[in-house]
Amino acid sequence: MRSLFWKMFLSFWVALLLFAGATLFTTSHYLEHAQRQNEASSPRERLMQSVIEAQLIAERDGVDGLKQWLRERDRREPLPLFLVDSDGADLLGRPLPASVNERLAREERTPRQGRVAPRPRLIIRLPDQREYRLLADFHGVTLGRVLARPRVLALPLILATLIGGLVCFLLARSLTAPLGRLRRAAEIYAAGDLSARVAPSLGGRRDEIADLARAFDHMAQRLQEIMSSQRRLVGDVSHELRSPLARLQVALGLARQRTEGRGTAELDRIELEAERLSDLIGQLLSLAKLESGVTTVAIQPVDLAELLEGVASDADFEARAHNRRVTLSSSVPAVIEGDARLLQSALDNIVRNALRYTADGTSVTLSLTREHAPTEHWCITIHDHGPGVPEAMLPLLFEPFVRVGDARDRASGGYGLGLAIAQRAIRLHAGEVSARNEPEGGLTVIVRLPVINPTV
Repeated sequence: MRSLFWKMFLSFWVALLLFAGATLFTTSHYLEHAQRQNEASSPRERLMQSVIEAQLIAERDGVDGLKQWLRERDRREPLPLFLVDSDGADLLGRPLPASVNERLAREERTPRQGRVAPRPRLIIRLPDQREYRLLADFHGVTLGRVLARPRVLALPLILATLIGGLVCFLLARSLTAPLGRLRRAAEIYAAGDLSARVAPSLGGRRDEIADLARAFDHMAQRLQEIMSSQRRLVGDVSHELRSPLARLQVALGLARQRTEGRGTAELDRIELEAERLSDLIGQLLSLAKLESGVTTVAIQPVDLAELLEGVASDADFEARAHNRRVTLSSSVPAVIEGDARLLQSALDNIVRNALRYTADGTSVTLSLTREHAPTEHWCITIHDHGPGVPEAMLPLLFEPFVRVGDARDRASGGYGLGLAIAQRAIRLHAGEVSARNEPEGGLTVIVRLPVINPTV
């Protein structure tokens, strides 16, 4: 069946037909059963049969057997029966219906009116000479009692309900299973992996959900191609810019020789801009390699505490010239599997970004701890005392070319690539990086890296 519409329509239709058929069968079966009873005997005769049956049980099993018989009869038959003693109380302690009470009151007045007393044939006498009268409540035959009695009436309805429920369960499962696969694929895409595909997991399905899965896969493929093309373009352009930049620097050296000291300020400015362009191209190449997967991680044991101490020492040496400091407040022994060069570059980028915006006379604080929730990991925090970042910018902070403030970033020499490169390098190590503003001011960047042996 190729259409989801027809699957739903026919499934619900079959379920309704099954339920309606079971209801009709049950109703007709019960009516036939009731008709056979009416044809076989009158209501009075059936009551007399009940009296005879009850009398035999009373003589054999006493009052306990009589109670059991009355309970079973009440569960089985739609016509309520009561065994009433001389005080007008039911044997099972049930309250008497109004129609029964009226009948008892009417019969009590009968002797005073000269009429015949109640017939003794409706009397059940126990071995201890106690007597109970059998009374039927013909007004108590309700739809609920009819549907619940006899048991043969309820069984087909239960079976129809179970079969209809099974049909609806299979239909719901058929609908939700592929939607669950689509949801998981969307989560994978959101994490940055566009290689997941949904349609192959649906087998030979040919309905609207399969069409949606194929459209979903086509969208993912197109996005993957566009992003790959964009990354290749960045890498190719960066490579192509290297050659004219090198020629520009050679020409700049020749110009200095020929000018003999004239126009030095202009040449110095050209050299500064050329150095900035060379730095930007270098960062673009690094980012393109990390995003394209060309960069491979040289897996080896890395002493994370020693690496962080070296980053803090080098950055502190540079920070002193600007009346700032970099301190390592706390550290624990930590060893991970990874590429020391890539990790050092990532941490350098984050620390230097923090130094760029921390206030004069303050310090950037680093710490290394081991955390256990939600999973066991090493946690590196880098906290500065700068102006922080607008909350709306926090999710975008690690995207390429994202600047909190263009004027400020250009003045500080930033291109919006350092944190992006750091994030890609940390992801290559199965880690994650995030940022948050602190209530007392400043920005904290948190780097989480997995522990090699979490159980140790």
